[in-house]
This record gives sequence, C-alpha cells and structure tokens, in this order.
Amino acid sequence: MIPKETEADILRLFHAEKWRVGTIACQLGVHHTTVQRVLRHAGVEAKELSSRPSMADPFVPFIVEQLGKYEGLCVFRCIRSAVPSAFDQDSGHPIRNRSEATSTGLVRRRVGSRAGVSDLSGGAWMSRAA
Repeated sequence: MIPKETEADILRLFHAEKWRVGTIACQLGVHHTTVQRVLRHAGVEAKELSSRPSMADPFVPFIVEQLGKYEGLCVFRCIRSAVPSAFDQDSGHPIRNRSEATSTGLVRRRVGSRAGVSDLSGGAWMSRAA
C-alpha cells in the first residue's frame, strides 16, 4: 500500500504533466507496475498506459479480417501473409532490423567471386614467404 500523497502525485504527473509511466516511477521511487495499478484504479484505460504504438498496429485490421474469414487460422500465419518481407524465408522467424539479421546470421553471405574473393590457387597474397 502506498501513501495517498504518492497516489495523488502519480495522478497529477500523468494527467497534468503528461509524464509516461516509467518516468513517474523513476521520479517517485516506486515500481512501474505500482504506477500502472494506481492509474488503472483511477479509471485510465490500458491503451493510454502504453507509451508507444505496437509494430503490429498497422496490420490489426487485416489480421482481424482474416481471422473472421478463416476461424482456424493462426495469428502468425496472418502476420506472415501481411508482411512477408519481415520474416526470414528459411526459418520463418521475424527479422526486426538489418543489424539483427546480420548478427544472427540470417542474411545469406556472398560466396566466391560475388564476395570479392579471388581463386585459391595462390595469388600475390599467398606467395609471400612466411
């Protein structure tokens, strides 16, 4: 249980100052779930508590339409059909950004002459004495 003064501060900072949940929690020295609980009890909707839009938000209407049309369809397949380029074609796992794709090895490496590697028969770099 937190003091009524802290609850009042949470509500003031959220409504009047337009602070986010994490900022309020840090400032007042309470856990972010405590701030969320106080705001929920005050009647703030869960949608207002989320600080940023989801990556899936633009595709929600399409997903809802597909799930209404095909009742047994899983959400993953709906998302994959909505955004085919966002998934690795081999594993089906989502790729969040280019750096993640290269760090996890999901991007195919170039081999041979396309990678800028000359033949291995012994170029100038191999003829040096060791």
